[in-house]
Parts: sequence; structure tokens; C-alpha cells
Amino acid sequence: MTDVLPTRAAVELVPEPSSTVVTNPGILLYPRLRKSPYFWKSRAHGVAMYSVYNHTYHPRHYGDPIAEYWALLEDVTLWDVGVERQIEIVGPDAFAFTNMLVPRDLNRCAVGQCKYVFVTAPDGGIVNDPVLLRVEEDRFWLSLADSDVGLWATGLAHAGGWDVRVREIDVAPVQVQGPKAKAVVTDLFGSDVAEIPYYHLRHAVIDGMEVVVSRTGYSAEIGYEIYLRDAVRNAGRLWDRVWEAGRPHGMRPIGPCHMRRIEGGMLAYGCDITLDTNPLEVGYDYTWMVDLDQEADFVGKDALIRAKARGLTRSMVGVEIGGARLGTFNDGSMIEPFTVRNEAGEFVGTVTSACWSPRLERNIGLAMVATPSTPIGTTLQVITTDDVRDGVVVEKPFVDPSKQTPKG
Repeated sequence: MTDVLPTRAAVELVPEPSSTVVTNPGILLYPRLRKSPYFWKSRAHGVAMYSVYNHTYHPRHYGDPIAEYWALLEDVTLWDVGVERQIEIVGPDAFAFTNMLVPRDLNRCAVGQCKYVFVTAPDGGIVNDPVLLRVEEDRFWLSLADSDVGLWATGLAHAGGWDVRVREIDVAPVQVQGPKAKAVVTDLFGSDVAEIPYYHLRHAVIDGMEVVVSRTGYSAEIGYEIYLRDAVRNAGRLWDRVWEAGRPHGMRPIGPCHMRRIEGGMLAYGCDITLDTNPLEVGYDYTWMVDLDQEADFVGKDALIRAKARGLTRSMVGVEIGGARLGTFNDGSMIEPFTVRNEAGEFVGTVTSACWSPRLERNIGLAMVATPSTPIGTTLQVITTDDVRDGVVVEKPFVDPSKQTPKG
């Protein structure tokens, strides 16, 4: 993502809408640069930096990324993630079409479950890595990462003659993340919703607002996402309701904590994964995210079967990087990938995400490197924008490798 810091004047060209007036929603207007339904609420908390994600302003941090990191690890945090645009696939062919769209076998996804999925291209490249929600038998939501999957899915549906409707819907999530998230959700919805299993969802109503609550999040901590229906009209009310429930638990608004997601080995579309990478290269083999043995076909299946048979020429690894602190990732410390060379000085790949980990007290990152440089303990040279540093390949995720924390 590209860091942008708009001037106050640039952000406030449009006045804050009155709570009694519903403006024409951005999902219908498709402006070049949109505002999340929660834009004015998160803005009121003092956003210090924005990025642009899915053509939408995305709060990057609120002035102190390190304090936000510790709030996520120790308390509870509220995230404006209205940039996660929701593409709905509904209709008689919804299951078969969505199963064709992704490499996971959705026969293993019951109504009320969520799945982290890749949307793959014909050559096996990654178009997007959304969270898929099966909200009804023949109704799926794709909670998008940073690419225009709605157009891709619409084109495939039309070309294939599928009996489905693909559209962006007026649904926008907020995330409640951190060890006290369960207490906040209990106060909001009751203990039944708070006990949702990991990667499952429930339908709920709060103060007359219809929501879907899922046990998901982009933090590697205990977390929930609250998907608000009729979001353009109700976003301000939901934000205030969640905020009031969270204040007794020390809730803090934060941006996406990339330090924590890098510690957890979580991928970011546009830097770690793109159309030029495939799921096998980033460590999601056919036993989980990519089921090459399933009976159904999916886009890119043949290409990934061939890639597996050939063997990988490069893979995503964890790296530790020496030298001075690299920063929080929120501050533009990886505007361009760092070049990686082997001990002989030969180019072998790039560092795609990197940061200083406050808890580990060292620089860590994810790197796509040539296969001979992937074994644990391999020493590397990392060429940053300022200097050349020592690096070494290490296990990833860097923290909680069995992901017990978010399941807790």
C-alpha cells in the first residue's frame, strides 16, 4: 500500500454528513477515491496517516504505531476496515461458481463458516486473498483485499453463463481485536455470539441494526469482525455503540498493525502476494488452501498442478535483518522491496514486508527468495535503500507458529 498523508483541506472538501441525511453511497458512485462509511468516526479520533486501499482512504495509524501495537497485544482495539469491500455472489449457481473461483474445496465450508481463500488467475497467480463468508446456502460474501475482484468475478460469470448475481453490497466491517475483544463482544451481543468458533459467523441485531459477526481479523490476536448491513446509513451509530462498549475495557482505535501481522506471518496483497506469485510459492500447498485433488475444476488448477510437478524455483521465507531499527512498516519503511543477495553477491530475491518487532526486539520480515536460499539458517545480504545488512532465514511465523492465540 502507498502511504499518503492528505492535507486537512483535501480530506474535508465534503462536509461531514448529518446523521439525518443519507448521501448517495459510494458503492453506487464509484468515485476514484472513496471514504469508508466509518471515515468521519475514525477521523474524529485523530488519524495521523492514511493509505489508499481498494480506492478508499484507509487509516494507517493514529500517531503512535508502537502504542497501538501494545494496545493490540494487551487490551482491545477498534479498526475502521470499511475498505474491505464486500462482493456478494448469490443465485442458483452460487456454490458451483464460487467453488470454481477459489482453489479451496468449498464442500468443506458449511453455512455459517468463513474461509481464508485465494482467488487465482489462469496461470495460478493470486488475484486477491479475501475472507469468504458463507452467509446462506447460496449466498457468499468475499471480504476483499486490495484488488478489483468484482470486475473479475462479473466477467467470469458472464463468460461462463453462470446463473448468479455478482455485485458490491452496502456492507462494511469494523474489527474488534485484542485479548479483551471477547469481553467487548459479550457486552454488545451476549455470550452466545462471543463464543463463535474460530472462522465462523453469526447473524445478529444490535439497536435495530442487522449485522454479521465473524470470529476473524487481520491481527493474529483474538478478534471479531462486525459486518454492518445498510452501512452507509448506520455506520456512525454502530461505531459509537462499539466504542461505548469498548471504553470500559480500555479500547483504542488503531490502524492495521503490520508489525503484528508480520510476526504472525500474515500476507499483505500488493507486497507479499500479487498476480506474479502463486499460492505454492507462499507456502499454501494443496493440502490446505489449494486442493489439487478435488474433483471440481477451478481457475488456475491446471497451471498449479504443473507448477507442483516442476517444483518451486522460489519460496516465501522468514528473515531476520541486522542493523538499525527498520521502523513500524506503517511509516513507509518498505515503500520499495529490499533486494536480497546470497553470500556470493548474487541476486536471489526481495524482502516484501519488514519491520522492527517491539516484542522480539529485532528486525523481521518476509522475503521471496530462490529455492537454494530457503533453508533455515541460510545467511543473506539485504540491500536496503540506505545500506547493506546481514540477514538470515528463520522459521515463520515468528510468534505463535501454531496460531493458538486467535483461536483462544
